[in-house]
Amino acid sequence: MAKDQQVVIIGAGIVGANLADELVTRGWRNITVIDQGPLDMPGGSTSHAPGLVFQTNQCKSMTGFARYTVEKMLKLEVDGRPCFNQVGGLEIATTPERLEEIRRKQGWAASWGIDAKVIEPAKCLELYPYLNPALVLGGLHNPTDGLILAAQAVQQLISQTRKVGVRYLGSTTVTGIKQDNGRVTGVSVGEGVIPADIVVSCAGFWGVEVGAMIGLPVPLLPMAHQYVKTTAIPAQAGKYKEKNGAGLPILRHQDQDLYYREHGDQLGIGYYGHRPMPVVAASLGPTPQDVDEQHMPSRMDFTPEDFEHAWQLSKNLLPILQDSEIADGFNGIFSFTPDGGPIVGQAPNLDNFYVAEAVWATHSAGVAKALAEVLTDGKSTIDLAGCDISRFEQVQLTPEYVKETSSQNFVEVYDIIHPLQPKESPRNIRLSPFYIRQKELDAFFLEGGTWERPYWFEENAKLVPDLPAEWQPVERDAWSARYYSPIAAAEAWKTRTAVAMYDMTPLRRLEVTGPGAVDLLVRLTTGSVSRKPGAVTYTLLLDELGGIRSDITVARIETELFQVGVNGPVDTAYLQREARIQNKRTPERSAYVRDITGGTCCIGLWGPLARQVITKVSADDFTNNGLKYFRLKKASIAGVPVVAMRLSYVGELGWEIYASAENGVRLWDALWQAGQEHGIIAGGRTAFNALRLEKGFRSWGTDMNGEHDPYQAGLEFAVKMEKADFRGKAALEGRSRETCTTRLRCLTVNDGRSMVLGREPVYVDGKASGYVTSAAFGYTVGKPIAYAYLPNDVAEGDSVEIEYFGKRVAATVSVEPLYDPQMARLRG
Repeated sequence: MAKDQQVVIIGAGIVGANLADELVTRGWRNITVIDQGPLDMPGGSTSHAPGLVFQTNQCKSMTGFARYTVEKMLKLEVDGRPCFNQVGGLEIATTPERLEEIRRKQGWAASWGIDAKVIEPAKCLELYPYLNPALVLGGLHNPTDGLILAAQAVQQLISQTRKVGVRYLGSTTVTGIKQDNGRVTGVSVGEGVIPADIVVSCAGFWGVEVGAMIGLPVPLLPMAHQYVKTTAIPAQAGKYKEKNGAGLPILRHQDQDLYYREHGDQLGIGYYGHRPMPVVAASLGPTPQDVDEQHMPSRMDFTPEDFEHAWQLSKNLLPILQDSEIADGFNGIFSFTPDGGPIVGQAPNLDNFYVAEAVWATHSAGVAKALAEVLTDGKSTIDLAGCDISRFEQVQLTPEYVKETSSQNFVEVYDIIHPLQPKESPRNIRLSPFYIRQKELDAFFLEGGTWERPYWFEENAKLVPDLPAEWQPVERDAWSARYYSPIAAAEAWKTRTAVAMYDMTPLRRLEVTGPGAVDLLVRLTTGSVSRKPGAVTYTLLLDELGGIRSDITVARIETELFQVGVNGPVDTAYLQREARIQNKRTPERSAYVRDITGGTCCIGLWGPLARQVITKVSADDFTNNGLKYFRLKKASIAGVPVVAMRLSYVGELGWEIYASAENGVRLWDALWQAGQEHGIIAGGRTAFNALRLEKGFRSWGTDMNGEHDPYQAGLEFAVKMEKADFRGKAALEGRSRETCTTRLRCLTVNDGRSMVLGREPVYVDGKASGYVTSAAFGYTVGKPIAYAYLPNDVAEGDSVEIEYFGKRVAATVSVEPLYDPQMARLRG
């Protein structure tokens, strides 16, 4: 966007002030920042934030945000002192399970380029002498973690941005958002309006109320979190000149939901182990003119009964507290979300209205930089898909869902969470039409995107004893064996040797119609999507800089009717926005995008015997002559009208068969009965994931995202540079597989049995040089498979090592795909 845009930022906390500064750094000047509180202490979460910055996170993006926050705050100074006290961070383990967990976190740190190491108990005590040596089994130490002086940083950012023209309005309440023709035009304050080309809500836990002004659900829940300061500790007397001085590492005792930091001769203790305490921001009333450390809207009365257990635990962990008391305590409000991530991006229902909410001080500068890059360059250098405000399903935006899941995230914030671990509640929100049949087959379900998805079927356990020796599953370690069953081996075997049915209903489907439907898809995709009806195209959505927004499947059913398979709500919001833009510019070439997922269903019928099954229940021609690879046709199966697409994510002959939801059970039953004599089974996602990795098929959001271009991800075949133009084409000019610094590579584990699950670091010549994206046991090839981004000069056949819970697993860079490289099975 042009740098002379009028920008209004709502909220002068650590996020809003950082965003103003990041825009100023990029040459923007026409900026107004509004806050309902006084500017010297606005009274939001920033005003009471304890300021702990632990950078290591399972999410690469969140780690990147925290790392940039550290880098920036070290350079930002108040009275000659940086706004970041780099005391380091120490997370201790007091149980064997937590000790294993911090070894896993050490792997995340190495994957994302953070210097964190697991250290022995003696070293923990050396770094933090007050610890009870009888409790500590080890710790994760990061010397670059520390304490952000959030309130001081905000004042410095306000001061320096004011000097170049940023206008700040304190004690000013936003009462509405002005808009015209689907675009933001200003912000109402009292009786006046501040004109705006861009509005960004950085209102923190008040973001729900600001979003409501434009009819935008902002799925966050304000929650009270307990924090206390002890009385003066004699051993700390005279240690620091500053009131909040600190030199010991920030300490986390996640086994008991506790963290600690120094405040001069006092100790601060934060606690997540109490009951959830949700707050309605609107009930807090207007922010008063006078706000101080003891009186602010985000600081609620302390409930000592909720802290009693934490106090006893703290005195046990830190015996130095035995003679101390609680000098001060409060319940401070922070924002929690259904999936624990921040909420960032452009509102799907109003152009140029952006949000940056549920952002803690830890990630504040990083998120601000990312959003400034979006406004200035069109994209962030750190992938924002996992933070995008549009990532939630409609049902996930309901107040009931937000309250329950955000409360659950509060309870689990320090828990050890398996990557496949589902929510316990709410469940059974969205069910496939085939759910009743899957229950009859004793499916094991996990939840994803609020869908119940079968991972394997206990009915298939009877097949495991019949598995040939080369298909026998290996014994797994306890971590990789969670949410897993060896039944998946039998399901993979039957898919490769007979025929299987997979429920593909949860994959999002969009209907794109209108005279300009083809124009929309041609403009946004890398592939040849304008072919005649009956064509199916695997293609990419890129951003202007060539990063992969998504990979999609475009099926042209009729001249002005397309069915588009996408990866989620973010894709839906993107295509709908682009359609609105096109319709305004060229109304005679209008296009309309509609989500049809809930009204339809899909069965993946795959395997070498799939044709024998389908010909028993359909008179239509399903031979190669009747339906070629990557083509579609309308057909009838047992009297059910379907659209059959000849493609396969598991690498076997077959079709994705689409029908209306009300016909789903009839379609399932017809195929199931027809397949009995051919050994048909129902297959789950565990086998599905293994089969797709054997074929080298990528999964967006795991194997690639906006940080990768098609050459890095090995998807250049989906890019037709001969097209006249498409979004991102100019950025790809001159690029190739050879020009990449890193590429996604296929690894096989040498011992044939050691599992990894994803996000583990990969070592080349002893140096952490990449990270695992997807992993699974390849039942067809008889060994674990992992995909990983590695330097481009790593060659096929080279030896590498994957770190799994602190141990190195030898692996080899392999030629891909591992299965059916000539595509003979797929093409039938």
